[in-house]
Amino acid sequence: MASTLEKFIHSLDPRALPRVLQIQSGIYCQGSVYEMFGNECSLSTGEVIKVIGFKINKLIASICENNEVSQFSAKVELPLNFPGLYKVVADKTPYVSIEEIARNVSIGPTRFGHPCFYSAEDIKLANFTIKHGEQITFNSVEEVNGTMAVNCVVVRNTHSHSFTLPLSQEGEFYECEDDQIYTLKEIVEWKIPKCRNRIVKLSNTLHMWDSSSPLPENFDGCLILMPVYEVQAVMKFRKDIVHILSDLDVEVKDVTDYYDIGSFLQPLSLEDIFERTSEEFPMVAEIMEAPSRSQKPYNLLSTGKEIVIYKKYQAARVLASEMRSDSSKRHFLIPMSYRGKFKRRPREFPTAYDLEIARSEKEHLHVVATKAFTSPHKELFSVSVGDQFLVQQCQTSEVLYEGRKKLIDVLACEQILSDSYKKVLLPMYMEGGFVEVIHDKKQYHLSEICKEFHLPFNVKVSVRDLSIEEDVLAASPGLQFEEEITDSYLLISSASSPAESWEVPVYRLNMLVHLLSKDVQTVVPPVTRTTVEDVSEEEYYMLRRYENLTFPPPPRPPKNPT
Repeated sequence: MASTLEKFIHSLDPRALPRVLQIQSGIYCQGSVYEMFGNECSLSTGEVIKVIGFKINKLIASICENNEVSQFSAKVELPLNFPGLYKVVADKTPYVSIEEIARNVSIGPTRFGHPCFYSAEDIKLANFTIKHGEQITFNSVEEVNGTMAVNCVVVRNTHSHSFTLPLSQEGEFYECEDDQIYTLKEIVEWKIPKCRNRIVKLSNTLHMWDSSSPLPENFDGCLILMPVYEVQAVMKFRKDIVHILSDLDVEVKDVTDYYDIGSFLQPLSLEDIFERTSEEFPMVAEIMEAPSRSQKPYNLLSTGKEIVIYKKYQAARVLASEMRSDSSKRHFLIPMSYRGKFKRRPREFPTAYDLEIARSEKEHLHVVATKAFTSPHKELFSVSVGDQFLVQQCQTSEVLYEGRKKLIDVLACEQILSDSYKKVLLPMYMEGGFVEVIHDKKQYHLSEICKEFHLPFNVKVSVRDLSIEEDVLAASPGLQFEEEITDSYLLISSASSPAESWEVPVYRLNMLVHLLSKDVQTVVPPVTRTTVEDVSEEEYYMLRRYENLTFPPPPRPPKNPT
């Protein structure tokens, strides 16, 4: 049965990909060379395409009153980066089963992926009854005892009750009111259900109105958002990925069950390649969709280029940020193969607790106070700006507190006087300010810093890496090594001129390839070129978020006993 491309994509479950579509009613834009504004725009009747993915490209917003749209409502086009903060209006149309919710609503590991619903009737489980109107939080979808189910939570009297609901559970489920605010990008990624539009209310514009804004001046009403998808597809006689907007005026028919899907080229992402067994490497591939990055060596990876993928592996990197006070600071991932050298830069410590974390057995930590602190206990030291200390160790000390003796954690230090040292105790909860005094003039390799010192650690490049054509680290006024991470990489080289190989990150490089049935000329990869990866702000926070989930955070500083 034929349907419009828009209707088909709106109802398509991403888990059902890939799908083969036959064009039933085509479109041809005269004068175009098969492409317009980067999107496919000419599809002939009878042509067959394989849909491999789709994502929201833009939004058509209708201004509405009383959460309804009239035929006279103005429609505007909003880019995904349109500024502003929005509240999601709860959908009044019920879902008839848990399966319908799981199929159409985004459920995932982040806080955005925990939608809340309530049932119009009580739901009786084996040892638990969900009351009608009670908020149910959906956390994840997984197989439980051979049956697909949703892991849910209900909170009663501050106590959480966990349970599962099978996808087969039927009922009348309504979306709960959501008091959070979101950016348009967050709404697009998590809050627009399949087959439905989404009503949002503008909460904050985040910018002054100007004449170029698609919304009326002083607008603070509701918008109905209708997504327009960008469809990624493979065509029968082309080696690249084509991009089709879902609102293109064509009718399609799903012929997946009657077509040999293997007759199309099989696009593979770097994640798909990484999931292959180690015995399948090395392999030869042709790039179908090149990465958009202009940084070397990614700018050498062009569409149609043949590459050799030698192996997959995990590799250590140091996540570093420029030491700048403005918002333009850059972030880097530095490989352990970096051959430059670093000199230490003073670290700053906001509390006495940070001094305890940073101290090492190798050397005494020498600091200068930049903020005064008056101790509430006579047994402990009051700090003045300019006081200098050598940090010794953490210990406990007895203080008089409300007429009673009490043990608290303190930091033992030696105050540096003009001609002597004085033993003092600083309360661990002390909120002061300290700057490190550097006596070490040695130059360190990256691996030496990671081995000998605690991160975070401040440095400046003293000797640049001469093997890199343009060492971006050398131009930085200072760097803070924040943490050491482990990431997934593929080792690749050019198939035509394998003079050197590069490590490419699996999860931060959007590139599609298809495998060629060619033998690899040389199994041993050429010399690996060191690459310092310049990561975006969004990638930086994703890396920090991932690492913080992997490793437990340090304990919080003890609180002031008063």
